[in-house]
Amino acid sequence: MEFTIKTTKDQQFINITSYVRRAVSDSGVKGGIVTVFVPHTTAGVTINENADSDVVADILSGLNKAFPVHGSYLHFEGNSHAHIKASLMGSSCTVIIENGALKLGTWQGIYFCEFDGPRNRKVYIKILSDS
Repeated sequence: MEFTIKTTKDQQFINITSYVRRAVSDSGVKGGIVTVFVPHTTAGVTINENADSDVVADILSGLNKAFPVHGSYLHFEGNSHAHIKASLMGSSCTVIIENGALKLGTWQGIYFCEFDGPRNRKVYIKILSDS
């Protein structure tokens, strides 16, 4: 399965947990794993707190302090900061499926991480059953 996200900012986190939940539900798989993969070098995916939006703001702020948009980078396109941030976040995450539901912690959500937007981005979801 795949879906497209239209990002609206140069850097943002978009909660995609509902997309992944829907994919798992539609699959009918009761037990197994789901992998979320982002096929972009300046975007990523991560699991983090979804109860307080300040956490996302703090993550972006911290990443920008460590890897500012305008730094002494060599990459000619001017988006090295985005490549570094995407590498740190990673291009995939895997979640256990149990009783037909995502086995996430109480405060966890799955986030698409945009670091070089706005753009149209793809997200792939692969579900594997343990039966």
